Amino acid sequence: MNPIVHFEILAGPDQDKAALQSFYRDTFKWNIDTSEMDYGMVIPDDEDDGIGGAVDSAEDRSKVLVYMAVDDIQYYLEKVKRAGGTVVKDITVIPDMVTYAIFRDPAGNEIGLVLDDGSDEEEDDED
Repeated sequence: MNPIVHFEILAGPDQDKAALQSFYRDTFKWNIDTSEMDYGMVIPDDEDDGIGGAVDSAEDRSKVLVYMAVDDIQYYLEKVKRAGGTVVKDITVIPDMVTYAIFRDPAGNEIGLVLDDGSDEEEDDED
Protein backbone atom coordinates (compact mmCIF):
# COMPACT_ATOMS: atom_id res chain seq x y z
CA MET A 1 0.00 0.00 0.00
CA ASN A 2 1.14 3.54 -0.71
CA PRO A 3 0.42 5.46 2.53
CA ILE A 4 -0.70 9.08 2.89
CA VAL A 5 2.39 10.90 4.20
CA HIS A 6 1.62 14.62 3.92
CA PHE A 7 -1.33 17.00 3.54
CA GLU A 8 -1.86 20.60 2.48
CA ILE A 9 -4.77 22.86 3.42
CA LEU A 10 -4.48 25.71 0.94
CA ALA A 11 -6.02 29.17 0.86
CA GLY A 12 -7.05 30.56 -2.52
CA PRO A 13 -5.23 33.50 -4.12
CA ASP A 14 -7.79 35.99 -2.78
CA GLN A 15 -7.59 34.69 0.79
CA ASP A 16 -5.29 35.48 3.71
CA LYS A 17 -2.82 32.61 4.22
CA ALA A 18 -1.69 33.96 7.62
CA ALA A 19 -5.30 34.11 8.84
CA LEU A 20 -5.85 30.51 7.75
CA GLN A 21 -2.69 29.45 9.59
CA SER A 22 -3.90 31.30 12.71
CA PHE A 23 -7.25 29.53 12.45
CA TYR A 24 -5.63 26.08 12.60
CA ARG A 25 -2.99 27.15 15.14
CA ASP A 26 -5.54 28.69 17.51
CA THR A 27 -8.43 26.27 17.00
CA PHE A 28 -6.55 22.97 17.00
CA LYS A 29 -3.24 23.96 18.69
CA TRP A 30 -1.25 23.00 15.60
CA ASN A 31 2.45 23.85 15.53
CA ILE A 32 2.84 25.76 12.23
CA ASP A 33 6.36 26.81 11.30
CA THR A 34 6.73 29.40 8.50
CA SER A 35 10.49 29.91 8.84
CA GLU A 36 11.48 27.79 5.82
CA MET A 37 10.53 29.17 2.38
CA ASP A 38 7.50 30.93 3.98
CA TYR A 39 5.75 27.53 3.78
CA GLY A 40 3.40 26.90 6.71
CA MET A 41 4.69 23.48 7.79
CA VAL A 42 2.49 21.65 10.31
CA ILE A 43 4.80 19.75 12.63
CA PRO A 44 3.37 16.99 14.84
CA ASP A 45 4.52 17.07 18.47
CA ASP A 46 5.81 13.51 18.08
CA GLU A 47 5.53 10.64 15.61
CA ASP A 48 2.40 9.30 17.32
CA ASP A 49 0.52 12.56 16.63
CA GLY A 50 -0.19 11.81 12.97
CA ILE A 51 1.44 12.97 9.77
CA GLY A 52 2.94 16.35 9.03
CA GLY A 53 1.46 18.72 6.55
CA ALA A 54 1.07 22.37 5.70
CA VAL A 55 -1.34 25.27 5.83
CA ASP A 56 -0.36 27.54 2.97
CA SER A 57 -1.69 29.12 -0.23
CA ALA A 58 -2.54 27.88 -3.71
CA GLU A 59 -2.19 29.72 -7.00
CA ASP A 60 -5.58 28.69 -8.34
CA ARG A 61 -8.20 28.02 -5.62
CA SER A 62 -8.73 26.87 -2.06
CA LYS A 63 -8.28 23.12 -1.74
CA VAL A 64 -7.07 20.26 0.39
CA LEU A 65 -4.40 17.96 -1.01
CA VAL A 66 -3.14 14.68 0.37
CA TYR A 67 0.15 13.17 -0.76
CA MET A 68 0.95 9.48 -0.92
CA ALA A 69 4.39 7.93 -0.92
CA VAL A 70 5.42 5.96 -4.01
CA ASP A 71 8.70 4.41 -5.07
CA ASP A 72 8.45 5.56 -8.72
CA ILE A 73 6.48 8.70 -9.50
CA GLN A 74 6.67 8.36 -13.30
CA TYR A 75 5.34 4.79 -13.13
CA TYR A 76 2.31 5.90 -11.12
CA LEU A 77 1.65 8.96 -13.30
CA GLU A 78 1.50 6.64 -16.32
CA LYS A 79 -0.93 4.38 -14.45
CA VAL A 80 -3.04 7.42 -13.52
CA LYS A 81 -3.26 8.50 -17.18
CA ARG A 82 -4.17 4.98 -18.36
CA ALA A 83 -6.92 4.83 -15.72
CA GLY A 84 -8.51 8.14 -16.82
CA GLY A 85 -6.71 10.65 -14.60
CA THR A 86 -4.64 13.64 -15.69
CA VAL A 87 -1.33 15.08 -14.60
CA VAL A 88 -1.73 18.54 -13.01
CA LYS A 89 1.91 19.13 -12.03
CA ASP A 90 4.63 16.96 -13.50
CA ILE A 91 7.53 15.63 -11.45
CA THR A 92 9.07 18.51 -9.53
CA VAL A 93 12.25 18.40 -7.46
CA ILE A 94 12.90 20.74 -4.57
CA PRO A 95 16.57 19.99 -3.86
CA ASP A 96 17.34 18.45 -0.47
CA MET A 97 13.62 18.43 0.38
CA VAL A 98 11.18 16.54 -1.81
CA THR A 99 10.36 15.16 -5.24
CA TYR A 100 6.66 15.24 -6.03
CA ALA A 101 3.91 15.44 -8.66
CA ILE A 102 0.16 16.12 -8.59
CA PHE A 103 -2.60 14.38 -10.55
CA ARG A 104 -6.35 14.76 -10.91
CA ASP A 105 -8.45 11.63 -10.57
CA PRO A 106 -11.52 11.00 -12.78
CA ALA A 107 -13.77 12.68 -10.17
CA GLY A 108 -11.67 15.87 -10.22
CA ASN A 109 -9.82 15.40 -6.92
CA GLU A 110 -6.19 16.49 -6.88
CA ILE A 111 -3.77 14.08 -5.18
CA GLY A 112 -0.02 14.38 -4.72
CA LEU A 113 2.65 11.74 -5.13
CA VAL A 114 5.85 12.01 -3.08
CA LEU A 115 8.95 10.00 -3.93
CA ASP A 116 9.79 7.52 -1.19
CA ASP A 117 13.32 6.55 -2.13
CA GLY A 118 13.93 4.57 1.04
CA SER A 119 16.35 7.13 2.47
CA ASP A 120 14.52 7.25 5.83
CA GLU A 121 15.07 3.53 6.31
CA GLU A 122 18.75 3.91 5.45
CA GLU A 123 19.15 6.73 7.97
CA ASP A 124 17.37 4.62 10.61
CA ASP A 125 19.71 1.72 9.90
CA GLU A 126 22.72 3.96 10.55
CA ASP A 127 21.50 4.92 14.05
